[in-house]
Amino acid sequence: MHNWLSQDIVEVLESVWANEERGSSAVEEISQEAKTEVTEDLLAECEREGYLTRNGGGEIRLTALGRQTAGEIIRRHRLAERLVVDVLGMTLEESEADACEFEHFLAQGVTSAICTLLGHPRFCPHNHPIPEGECCRQIEAQVNSLVASIDRLEVGEEAKVAYVSASNFPRIRKLSSFGITPGVPIKVKQKFPSFVIQCDETQIALENDIARDIYVWRKSNDNQ
Repeated sequence: MHNWLSQDIVEVLESVWANEERGSSAVEEISQEAKTEVTEDLLAECEREGYLTRNGGGEIRLTALGRQTAGEIIRRHRLAERLVVDVLGMTLEESEADACEFEHFLAQGVTSAICTLLGHPRFCPHNHPIPEGECCRQIEAQVNSLVASIDRLEVGEEAKVAYVSASNFPRIRKLSSFGITPGVPIKVKQKFPSFVIQCDETQIALENDIARDIYVWRKSNDNQ
């Protein structure tokens, strides 16, 4: 979080961003969304700081500065949700509260490292888009050396599951029931006509779009 931002301002910016995603800019909906009391003084402060603009009809919009700042906040929060659900094993219902606490500890460099570790996910567990970071724009230069989706592996290649990047939560739960969870070793047995991997003693056939959702540490990069 930006050190110079109060938690109240953070809540307002998050709320405005989320409502803009839904196509709304009404102050009433922003007030309902925010986890703080949205007072006239608070909105005026956000406006003075250059984060928001308001019109006579009660609509609130993010400025360019507000969009950049809110995007960084939303990015940390939604990456924290992915981390606590897919790596720490929290439930979807638990993820919101846990992510709110966890995101406060994510500095910029740590956020980029977590994003790279998770394979630059595009959506949070609630299927909301995660704003792109600089590490995502450099994905071809960085992620190949750290993690890769299993459809990029060769037949016979072994790896260890790092992260399941499905935006569909039932799919994550189904893969988990097959034993495909972070830290589990897998081996690619077949790529055509369907993807087949070996996970422990079980061979599992996967559709290609599901294979693209499973990210692994390649054996050459696994130092554990």
